[in-house]
Amino acid sequence: MLEGIMLGLETAFTFQNLLLVVAGCLIGTLIGMLPGLGPMSIIAIMIPVAINIGDPAAALILLAGVYYGAIFGGSTSSILINAPGVAGTVATAFDGYPLARQGKAGKALTIAAISSFSGGTIGAILLLIFAPALSSVALLFHSAEYFALMIVGLSAIAAFAGTGQVAKALMMTVAGLMLATVGESALFNAPRFTMGISDLQSGFSFVTLAMALFALPEALFLILDPKRGEATSNSEAIKDLRITREEAKKIAPVIARQSIQGFLIGVMPGAGATIASFLGYAVERNIAKGEEQEEFGKGSIKGLAAPEAANNAACTGSFVPLLTLGIPGSGTTAILLGALVALNVNPGPRLMIDNPSIFWAVIISMYIGNFVLLILNLPLIPYIAKLLTIPRNYLIPFILFFTMIGAYIGQNNATELLLLIGLGIAATILRFADYPLAPLLIGFILGGMMENNFARAVNLTDGISFMYERPMTLALLVIGALLIIVPACRKRLSKIRKGGIADGD
Repeated sequence: MLEGIMLGLETAFTFQNLLLVVAGCLIGTLIGMLPGLGPMSIIAIMIPVAINIGDPAAALILLAGVYYGAIFGGSTSSILINAPGVAGTVATAFDGYPLARQGKAGKALTIAAISSFSGGTIGAILLLIFAPALSSVALLFHSAEYFALMIVGLSAIAAFAGTGQVAKALMMTVAGLMLATVGESALFNAPRFTMGISDLQSGFSFVTLAMALFALPEALFLILDPKRGEATSNSEAIKDLRITREEAKKIAPVIARQSIQGFLIGVMPGAGATIASFLGYAVERNIAKGEEQEEFGKGSIKGLAAPEAANNAACTGSFVPLLTLGIPGSGTTAILLGALVALNVNPGPRLMIDNPSIFWAVIISMYIGNFVLLILNLPLIPYIAKLLTIPRNYLIPFILFFTMIGAYIGQNNATELLLLIGLGIAATILRFADYPLAPLLIGFILGGMMENNFARAVNLTDGISFMYERPMTLALLVIGALLIIVPACRKRLSKIRKGGIADGD
């Protein structure tokens, strides 16, 4: 291992590779800031550039830098204009955008940058130490376990509901699951619920739905409520990037917990940054007590730090199955796998033996990349945050422009714009009726993955016996049930105690 680290340092610290790390991080960050342009799009565009470099280690260093740079920068649009263009940064908007509206955009971006840096760095350390051992753990997860993991994610949906909104959150989750069924089925190769519209054959686009649920209603609310943007116009508050000692003490344990949890989720092929960020947010909200729990969704610094640490650690963790098993853990790592094959590199158990310089150089470059991202982002925060000081008559068209461009780029057809407008109007009405929209998007994201894994598990076992025959699947399903039952029992007990106190008075 020490020999591998020395080889990785020697490879990563060449002038060319250091330049490629900086270039990859910068490109990824800039693309990540634009809603609708995720890491998959830019990595696909960058593959010909990487292949022309010739050196596989250098090429993968560049592409990896673009990947975690895009996730690092993806929080910016979520925090500033409530437009998460990447699934992994949806949970960031839940508390990041309320903080920006309170005039704390600078502080929110600083917390996001520090949490992302910490999550990525802790993930890189864990990858360095445990990558070979964790590859065997990743092999234990099959379709049945992934189906159960999606159930765990959906069972934590109450964490995304406000006080007294659990029933509404469940309704929105069901709506999201229903939207996920539109398009070709995982069980039968035939379109469903497309209403004869050929463009819906592949289902709804995540980017279109995310923009319709968050960014478009926000623009409409800015038009309908002239006072809505006033809190964000304080340039002095935007310049305030400082985190107090008390705030640092609050988020430090959150970052530590979610970096480890996010990394472990990232190790599982197919889970990735999206699941890690949602579960990270849900776990932190459920373990918070009293007033801190009530702050979630209204501008909680813990609610911002948790998904940012988790999604960046998960990005690093996703390199475990890619490098050690040759199994892509997400759409983005599938593109990276294609790039490796194009470079005549076969990722898998023998990569550390046949091409140790590639394996260790990529890991070492992640340390360098995280420092580069922090150095690039922190000085730019005051300038990025000034986006909110743009007059409303310019800001609203700006949001609408990026919303429509993001939706159109996703599928390259005009139908997406019609869907965006229709879903955006429906989302605005639901917000007026005080329905939480986050559970709908979570149901949509997890619903497709849950159905695909359920279909594969049923085909492999000729039934649903896998739910109780596989110990790990059963354990995950029990955890999912507990996540629903325990919070409900806790609330019931607190009501009984309050009733007893009132009777005593």
